[in-house]
Parts: sequence; C-alpha cells; structure tokens
Amino acid sequence: MIISVSRAIAAAADPRTAVSEMRSRINTYRSRHRESSLSMENVSGQLADALLEAGCVQFGSFKLKSGLHSPIYFDLRRLVSHPLLLGQVARAYILILEGLAFERLAALPYAALPIVTAISLASGWPMVYPRKEVKDYGTRAQVEGEFQVGERAVLIDDLATTGGSKFEAIQRLEQVGLKVQDVVVLIDREGGAREDLGRRGVSFHAVFRLSAMIDRWERDGRVPGEDIAAVRVFLAEQSAGSPGLTDGTRG
Repeated sequence: MIISVSRAIAAAADPRTAVSEMRSRINTYRSRHRESSLSMENVSGQLADALLEAGCVQFGSFKLKSGLHSPIYFDLRRLVSHPLLLGQVARAYILILEGLAFERLAALPYAALPIVTAISLASGWPMVYPRKEVKDYGTRAQVEGEFQVGERAVLIDDLATTGGSKFEAIQRLEQVGLKVQDVVVLIDREGGAREDLGRRGVSFHAVFRLSAMIDRWERDGRVPGEDIAAVRVFLAEQSAGSPGLTDGTRG
C-alpha cells in the first residue's frame, strides 16, 4: 500500500514525530481489522457447526438432480424449523451483502425464499423473486414483488454447485428489466459455479466453501474420518471435471 505524504507531515514542525503518529494510527487500524477478521472466522465456524447439529448437513450416498451421487447433502429447507438458526444464517448473508451495490434482494425459489425473507426483515432491504412457473391467470407476473426497471437485484440462493439454476433465474429477472451483477449463496459446493457465472460477467459470493467446512469438522472431530475422505474424493473428482456434473445440479 502506498500512502501519499500529507501536508500535515510535510509542513509539521517535527515531521519525524508526525510520521510516527501516523504509523501508530495505521497499525491500530490494522490490528482492529485483524481482530475483526478472526472474530468473523469464529462466527462462521460456529454457524457451520450449528448447521451440522440441526441436521442440515447429511453424509451417505445421495442422488443429485444431475444424476450424480454425492457423499454429502445439504438440506437447508430444514432452516424453516429452526428460526434462531435461520436468523444466524441471514446475518451471515448480510455481512456479504453490505459490501455489494443493489436495490433489491432476489430469492431463487424455493429453498432461498425463507432465507431472503429473514434477510429482508433483518436489514430492511426489499425483496422480489422470479417465479418458477408463470401462471396463465391473474397478473401472469414472471417476477413477484415491487421493482423499477433498471434496478439492480442481487440473486440469493441456498447453495451452488454449477451455475445452471442461477442462469435461469437471472434470465427471468433480466427479462423484466432488472440487472443482476452478483449472486450470493450460503454454501459453495465448488462444482464450478464461480467460474460459470464469472464467464458471463456475474460475481459469485459464498459464506462457506465446502472444503473449508470439511477441514473444520475434521480438525474438531465432528465428522467421521471416512465421511471426510469421501467428500474430499468427491471434490477432487469435481475439480477434475468428472462426468455427471451438469447445469442445475443441486444437493
């Protein structure tokens, strides 16, 4: 980092003392930032453990939408039965959202609807959501909620493997005049979503990476070693581009 010399230093009666004071202030800010980062890491870790304890994370053999079999499954629809945990999840999203520019939250049905509702209630940000099925009666709206053409919507989902389902939602939002620059999820299953979205100019943000969650649970002995090993093999196969990972993969 390059800091230009201010007049307060250049014109100071004692420049050496002025520089020393500035260095002290910079180090104080750095220390506070480091403490804040460590605190956030701890909070995220506690949330990962809470998801495991609530049964939102399961190990075994699960068939995903793509037909691929996964040794780990995230059932974040269970959050509706855990209101306190849902509130913690919402706050984790908010920490990311505070750094983004947007006018509307956009929930990807159906798992993200309660999550985005919790975020909206906690933050005051208004929400919309693109319908999966457009009705042939009533208003026949593609996107529910109030918005203005040209507004920016940040798309929110529970997790991501590839970018498939996100592209479908983005297309619906853009068809009614909304702009989507960012996608935020709770868990990145590291199946290529970041790269898929990035190639189309959309930034991808996640509270957790699957590999980091696994590392934590292994370190703390919360998950049996064989389950940890199976997930690591699965992640390695994804990274190598194993067959079966197609757009729309979930779980």
